[in-house]
Formats: sequence, structure tokens, C-alpha cells
Amino acid sequence: MEQKQQSERLGSEPIPKLLMNLSIPAMIGMFVMAFYNLVDTIYISHGVGIDAVAGVTIAFPLMMIMMAVAAAVGIGGASVISRRLGERREEEANKVFGNMLFTVVLFSLMGGVAAFTLLEPMLRLFGATDAILVYATEYMFPILLGTFFFSFAFSTNNIIRSEGNARFAMMTMIIPAILNIILSPIFIFGFSMGVQGAAFATVISQASVCGVILRYFIKGKSTLTIYLSDIIKPKLHVIKEIIIIGLPAFVRQVSGSIMMIAINTMLIKFGSEFHVGVFGMVQRVAMFALMPMMGILQGMQPIIGYNYGAKQFDRLRETVWLGLKISTGFSALVFIIMMTLPDLFMRIFTSDMEIIQAGTEGMRILFLGAILIGAQVISGGLYQALGKAKPALILSMARQVLFLIPLVLILPHFLGVNGVWFAFPIADILSFTLSAVFFYRDRNLFLFKSKANSVNTDKAQLTS
Repeated sequence: MEQKQQSERLGSEPIPKLLMNLSIPAMIGMFVMAFYNLVDTIYISHGVGIDAVAGVTIAFPLMMIMMAVAAAVGIGGASVISRRLGERREEEANKVFGNMLFTVVLFSLMGGVAAFTLLEPMLRLFGATDAILVYATEYMFPILLGTFFFSFAFSTNNIIRSEGNARFAMMTMIIPAILNIILSPIFIFGFSMGVQGAAFATVISQASVCGVILRYFIKGKSTLTIYLSDIIKPKLHVIKEIIIIGLPAFVRQVSGSIMMIAINTMLIKFGSEFHVGVFGMVQRVAMFALMPMMGILQGMQPIIGYNYGAKQFDRLRETVWLGLKISTGFSALVFIIMMTLPDLFMRIFTSDMEIIQAGTEGMRILFLGAILIGAQVISGGLYQALGKAKPALILSMARQVLFLIPLVLILPHFLGVNGVWFAFPIADILSFTLSAVFFYRDRNLFLFKSKANSVNTDKAQLTS
């Protein structure tokens, strides 16, 4: 009964209180995760050097592909489960969960095989030069072997949030992050393992939290129940629904991977490995800055999915308005901080003035369009929460595939290394404009009550 009430509060509790209760734990968890990525880069920079940071940056697109699959399974499954729970179809929600776990296991086996067969060719394809290939390989080999731990933890975190248990979802992010922060210096400095030590610390941390998550489901603390029959006897139509809804998240993550490959390639072509290392540092700061907006979106998605399934459209609109206001406020704060204090962030990584100067200049340019980021993040996530794959896919592709990647490939020919940095604010402006167009088309669902004030009218207003 307690677990059922946990989900049902998504349709009854006041929206401001509910959004706060779901978003703040998500923000804290994501802040801690971003912080450990930041700390890892600091350890590697001080313990090994700028070439090692460049090697990890080159390897990062491969890790993003891993997380893209986990995101497709986790976010897609969470969207389906939220709507099933809103429709009071608990048994079907359990079947969706079991099919998710089957997909995670299958993908994990593929990751282990890739570690022994495809790692070096993929890293070469991603732009690794002889100077940094060894660092990239040492980092990614343990990560690929631990594919199951990353995929299981990431996908189930979305499920835990989809049923409204934001606090435990937060803990599943905080636990591995704290363990990683503790273990990384031990492996890097104490055992003199360099970048491979950072990777081992990450895998061990993720493995530890998987045990905590598994216990949560087995002990009946979740609304959902794991049935072995659903795992060993998957249903193709269920997996298809999960993947279709999760496809925008997959595209967004893979687009990020392709974007990283394009950036690294252009930085090496018009600069050197040095610039790849600098970008790796700036990227960690950018990830940290995005966490408030991502936390708000994660808090909104289960509310939107549940109330859409329960046909409570007024609550859906209230959630959208509040989420947009808060995310825009955070975006403005990020813009102000990055315009005034970028050098302070670079000094965290190094005392080398050449690196600090290059990173400071790049960071100021990169964040010129930061005030628009909040609305972009929210827009794509809304359609995903509603299970509307087509508009979610378009908005997920817009910033990185339609705008950023072409700009990264074109602008450096005219502006050199600075062309990579300028590609970001221009892409932000263009993708914000596209998001505004979609919002205007579906304003009767997201922003304003339709004149007919009926369920059918509300649903008809949504771009399919």
C-alpha cells in the first residue's frame, strides 16, 4: 500500500511541493555525479598530466555510447512505466521492467566482447593519436568490462524516479560518486595506476551501488516487482515500445558522442592534443553547470507522465510552467558565473598559466548562449515523458546533430580553434528557436487550457 501511495501522490500532491521533492534529490545526485567527474579530471591532471586528460577526453565518446543505450532503456522504460502506473496497470508495468533488465544484460555481454576485440580500432576512429592512445585504452578497457554495472545502475535509476521515489534515486547517484572520489586517489597515486586507476575506481563504485539497487527491488520497497519469467522470456513488442520511446535519449547521447569526436578531430587538426586536454577540462565544468536543469527535468518527467496517463492536464500545465521558470532562472545564474569567474574553475585543474588562459577564453565563448539552455533541456524531455517519440527525437537531435556538429566542422576553417568554442552559443540560439516553435504549436496542452476543455481536445493539440 505504501508503494502504491508513493506513485499516486504524483497525481494528487501540490505541484510546487511535488516538483521540489522530486527535483532537489535529482539535482543533488547529479551534482555529486558531475562533481566526481570533475574531481577525477583534477586527479588525472595533477597525477598524470594534460596528455592523460586528452586521452580520457578521446575515450569519453565511447563511454557516452554505452550510456546512450542505458539511457534509451532506462528513460524509455521509465516513461512507459509512469504511464502504466497512472492508468492503474501495475502488472503491465512489471512486465516492462523485466524486459528492461533483459535488454541491459544483453547489452552488457556485447560491451564485454568489445573490450577485447574493438577497443583500439574504435579509439583510433574517435581521433586518438599515438601520444594519447595508451591513456585512452587504459581508461576504457576496465569501463567496458563493467558495462553491466553502468547500464543497470543508470537504467534502474530512471525507474526508481518514475515511481516517485526521488530520495532513493538520489542515493543511487551519490553512493558511487562518493566511493569514486575516495577510491580514485588511492588507485591513481597510492597504487601508481594512473588513468587506469581512475577507471577501476569508477567500475568498483558502480558495482557497489548495483547491490544496493538490487536489494531495493528484491525486498519489495519498490512499486515494481522483479519476475524472473519476464527477464528470461522477453516480449519483443514490449522491448520495441521501450526502445522507441527511449530513442530520443539514445540519439541525444550518441549525438553527444559524435559531437565529441568532431570536436576532438577539429581541435587536433587546427590545434594539438593540448587543446583536446583543455576542452576536456572545460567540458567537465559545463557538465557540472547543466546539472540543475537536468535535475528539474528529471523531477518533472514522472509528474508529467503520470498526470498525462491519468488525464489530469491542468496539473501537467502547471508543472511545465513552473519547470520553465526555475530552469530559466538557473540558466541565467550559470551565464553570469561563467562570464565573470571562468579562470577560477580552470585553476582547480592546474597551475599552468597557458592552460588556464586557453580554458578561460574558451569557457567565456562556450557559455555565451547559456541563458537559453534551460528551456531547451525542458522541451525535449517533455515530449519524451509523454511517450511522443517523433517531436522528442527531433528536439533531441536539434542542438547536437542539426546545429552543433555542422558548426564545429565548418567554423574552425575560418576561426581556427575558436571556431569550436563559437559553435556552442550559435547552436544554443538555433535550438532554442526550434524548441519555441514546438511549444507554440502545442501550447494548448503545455501552456494554456484549450477552449473545449476536453480530454480529446487536449490530446489533439499535441504534435504526434
